[in-house]
Amino acid sequence: MRTLAPALLAVSAIALSAPAFAQSAPRAASQSADARLKALYDAEWQWRTKELALDPDGEREGSDRLPSVDPASQARRAAYWNKALTELNEIPFDQLSPEERINAEVFKTALEEFALEQKYREFEDPFGFWTWIAPRGGLPGAEAYRNYIKRLGDMPRYIDEQIVNMRAGLKRGFTKPRVSLAGRDAPIAPLASSDVDKNPLFTSFAAIPGNIPESERAALVAEGRAAVAAAAPAFAKLRAFVRDEYIPNARVPIAGEALPDGKAYYPAKIRQYTTLDLTPEQIYEIGVKEVARIDADMQATMKKAGWTGDFAGFLHFLKTDPQFTAKSPYELMAKSAYVANRINGQLKFLVGHLPRYRFTIRQTPDNIAPFATGGNGGLESCLMNTYNLPARPLYTIPPLTAHECAPGHSFQAALALEAPDRPQIRRTTYFSGYGEGWGLYTEWLGIQMGIYETPYDEFGRETYEMWRAARLVVDTGLHHKGWTRQQALDFMKAHTALSDHEITIEVDRYINDPGQALAYKLGEMLIRRKRAEAEAKLGANFDQRWFHDTLLGLGSVPLPTLERVVDEWIAGGGKNPNPEPAA
Repeated sequence: MRTLAPALLAVSAIALSAPAFAQSAPRAASQSADARLKALYDAEWQWRTKELALDPDGEREGSDRLPSVDPASQARRAAYWNKALTELNEIPFDQLSPEERINAEVFKTALEEFALEQKYREFEDPFGFWTWIAPRGGLPGAEAYRNYIKRLGDMPRYIDEQIVNMRAGLKRGFTKPRVSLAGRDAPIAPLASSDVDKNPLFTSFAAIPGNIPESERAALVAEGRAAVAAAAPAFAKLRAFVRDEYIPNARVPIAGEALPDGKAYYPAKIRQYTTLDLTPEQIYEIGVKEVARIDADMQATMKKAGWTGDFAGFLHFLKTDPQFTAKSPYELMAKSAYVANRINGQLKFLVGHLPRYRFTIRQTPDNIAPFATGGNGGLESCLMNTYNLPARPLYTIPPLTAHECAPGHSFQAALALEAPDRPQIRRTTYFSGYGEGWGLYTEWLGIQMGIYETPYDEFGRETYEMWRAARLVVDTGLHHKGWTRQQALDFMKAHTALSDHEITIEVDRYINDPGQALAYKLGEMLIRRKRAEAEAKLGANFDQRWFHDTLLGLGSVPLPTLERVVDEWIAGGGKNPNPEPAA
């Protein structure tokens, strides 16, 4: 993120106390399944926050240090999580209450992911860890700033440990492929800048909120300025290593199956990202069928647009005609804000339980924008990439806004923040199949929200759906079937109206992260299939608000859990899962 035995053998040399969750057999047997489970995940959460330097909410933002990432710490984590998984598997899931069964399924899948990452020593490939290391904007209060200053002070130690890890990955051929890394040292340069005001690490100090007194703000800014200046040389060292040592010596083969133990590793990553038991061949065939289905939709929309030429000519027209290019970053951001506002007016028809938390729309930070995708979602903000405006056609902004902002990721994150009182493992765990599946599903919901105002907008939505379907073919092609990078580029260019720049960035992303790209379409297909089943079985009793509340109310869960809960909801009559209390 590969062979567990060495890591576990190393544990014997570490003074490792018994895990906090260990219990005597008689006491464990006398407890209910619910109590045993709660004791286990509560103990693991307390251990995890300390071990990974997280705050009580599971975030790095409130912590005053960065985690240790050295091999000894990784071995300690491997031992703990495997022991916790063994104990969890001894709890009879069929004796759990409904809510605790969901907790157990989330916890088990999360532990399996942690164990997988340790088994394949993914910590030896942390390439890109610097990408989101600078906060996007202002922090919530003075204590958060003081903690951030302490984290900046911890940065040299943390970077040194990551360099050691990357050298170990280089030694055994566990790296990103060299072909996808050209120029990837460039985003580190701003973090190494001695001009503090232009360093992204200083951004949050330039946006201190007004709830901090002026006198304290001045002191925090001064301390922050000094901390950023002190941290910058560590990033200069990191950039030199990445540019001069890592990239020139990175592996040449691109397939995930070409990595150490790759024949097992790639299917394991598919399972991790999708939470489904599908083989690369099965996913490839699903992708081929979806590409053909969506291609027919795109051909029909092309005709509605009045195009009389061939499909390739229409794609060229969409990619090159100036009417589809924003003239300024403001125009692109304004389009996204307009779409978000249109969506806000429709949410009451889509979702019953609306969150109170509000997000903003920001531009992707300049230092990462050249290598970033079109947008990113998050609790505080969703990002729109305004770098290289011809590469960001306006007809893709409606589906992108729905996916990243609302009712997609920012909306989803707000609901998670305001969720009922649940264990932190439920509130903080994220599964790509669930989260990205919902994001893609919301693009489809955009049809009834009226955000696709022209045939070109609709073609943009179909391009985004095709993009995710094509990933099923491209990801398995690259990592299982021996495709070249050029084959993947050509396939994407032939089937989507994405710009060549974005296609290149995306294909390199798939090369660098085997399996991740598969989660979107497979998750969306499951959600749409369950919706169709609910509509068929419930008939006039189907209300999409209660269907969506059921999905969103779960928080992030493995896809099999989502399917099981929706089936139970259908069997129960499709009722409102959040009924108003009686007067």
